[in-house]
Amino acid sequence: GVDVTVHEQDPTPTARNQGFRIHIDANGHTALRTCLPPPTFDLVRRTSGTNDNVLGTYTHRLEEVMVQHFPDLTDDVITNVDRDTFRRALLTDLDVHFGRSVAGYRVVAGGVRVEFTDGGTDEGDLLVGADGVGSAVRRQLLPHARVRDLGLRCLYGRTPLTDAIPHVLRHGFNWISDDKGLGAGFAPVRFRSGDTPDYLMVTLLGSEDDLGHTEGWHPALRRVFAGVDEFFPIAIRAGQRVIPWESGPVTLLGDAIHAMPPAGGVGANTALQDAATLAGELLSGKSVVDAVCAYERVMLPRGFETIDGSLRMLDQMLMRQGVTSGVR
Repeated sequence: GVDVTVHEQDPTPTARNQGFRIHIDANGHTALRTCLPPPTFDLVRRTSGTNDNVLGTYTHRLEEVMVQHFPDLTDDVITNVDRDTFRRALLTDLDVHFGRSVAGYRVVAGGVRVEFTDGGTDEGDLLVGADGVGSAVRRQLLPHARVRDLGLRCLYGRTPLTDAIPHVLRHGFNWISDDKGLGAGFAPVRFRSGDTPDYLMVTLLGSEDDLGHTEGWHPALRRVFAGVDEFFPIAIRAGQRVIPWESGPVTLLGDAIHAMPPAGGVGANTALQDAATLAGELLSGKSVVDAVCAYERVMLPRGFETIDGSLRMLDQMLMRQGVTSGVR
């Protein structure tokens, strides 16, 4: 019952070849079911990855450290999606204008006017800045907000899921780490339907100086790395806490306000929770500003507490103490 227009910086829905596998946890699954019309939710589920009930950690020599099983997962639960496939499903029935970059906004009588770098404008009752870690909306709304580079880099890639992949990597999510602060994550995507080939997501995480140093790693792991056609790098960053501000017709969602490391796979799920909370408040009958205020009272502490947990997990995963010190 609410008219929504999405202005998207990417020129097309397939312009960004990145992201690959996204973990969906119980909170993310609930948020999707809350936000999406049943046919779209079913499309997301049907095109998601099959559920794997294994979580494992190993040394860089493939020595088992810990393995957990989650036998109660049922097929109706979404636990992982391919980013591109997920994005296509979420675009169902949305009014999206591609190739639109935000230049700024002005609060006007009755709402907000958005200005784009191509000279275009749009007006509405509410502007939701969901424009990622480099958010132009955040820069104007909260110029004092800071995102800290943690000094870590992550390489994301994928490789075909074949019998040549070590058996322990072909199921669930598995984390490998050495004693020097270098780690790697492996997780398969087996699509429930469609003709997209299954694959193994491969990630390598560490400082820039450490990333290439896998000489002492198990030969099978080195062969997996060598089999990746192309890696793309990202800088690991974390949003720093900001005090609540006076709510108005502009707000923020996801990485635009609480960017976090990939440790625990909670970033996307926190954004999905933001969406569900904001939608619920907007549909509650409150005024726009009161709805935004209620949303931000929940979103801000939840987002930054989740960042804290992700940072602690990152220290544990890399077996370094204080790699993220000074961020909180």
